[in-house]
Amino acid sequence: MIGERIRTFRTRLTAAAPLTGTFLKTPSPVICEVLAQAAVDVVCVDAEHAPFGRQELDACLAILRAADQPSLVRIAACTPADIRGALDCGATGILVPHVTSADQARAIVAAARFGEGGRGYSGSTRAADFGAKPMRDHIHDSHAQTVLIAQIEDPAALDAVGAIAAVEGIDCVFIGRADLAVAMGKELSAAEVDAAAARICSAGSAAGTAIGIFVANVSDATEISHWRAAGASLFLIGSDQGFVLAQAKRLAGIFHDRGREVR
Repeated sequence: MIGERIRTFRTRLTAAAPLTGTFLKTPSPVICEVLAQAAVDVVCVDAEHAPFGRQELDACLAILRAADQPSLVRIAACTPADIRGALDCGATGILVPHVTSADQARAIVAAARFGEGGRGYSGSTRAADFGAKPMRDHIHDSHAQTVLIAQIEDPAALDAVGAIAAVEGIDCVFIGRADLAVAMGKELSAAEVDAAAARICSAGSAAGTAIGIFVANVSDATEISHWRAAGASLFLIGSDQGFVLAQAKRLAGIFHDRGREVR
């Protein structure tokens, strides 16, 4: 059984309600339990850049689901197996990296939906309440509640982003500024990267599709306000590892100044 926050997350996202969350980089159910105490809008498990195997993913999603904490999985690769695995484990939705065309977006939607040529069905998964949920209900709820987000982070995707955002079933386009900057050979703060991100915002808004973006620092209110004004509504801010590191640095600096103890 899922709770109200998970059940309504897709509705809130597609309505462009302001939502905040963070990335989970550490494969620990305990950290999931801690983050769920904060009741952020969503936790995104980063299976692309962090060491999440199927078992670790399953354990983390079990805790998040039990706590009625909406969850996304940024999958490691855009394959039906990765999509099916994350959703069967009980993720509220998926964030798919490196989406570059409308055809790819349509394939993602097909792989996440039950039906001919689509997601393989099993009633024994956590998503189906381990057999307790009737097939008809599981299929209906999955179609109504599963969130699909396309990450736009390649220059090759910029000309196609309007078509990607318009694909039925794609709920949000997520701006990957770091990969855009690397691919463009620019610094993250470069005007060209900012212009590319703004172009994605314009395309998403024109298609009536929600827009998401990563912000590194939770205290950077100016950047959040800037992208909110540009149309973004989903903000993934920092990560569990970033929070730990920031506080550890703060702790280390209490009695030290540039490596010298203050007496």
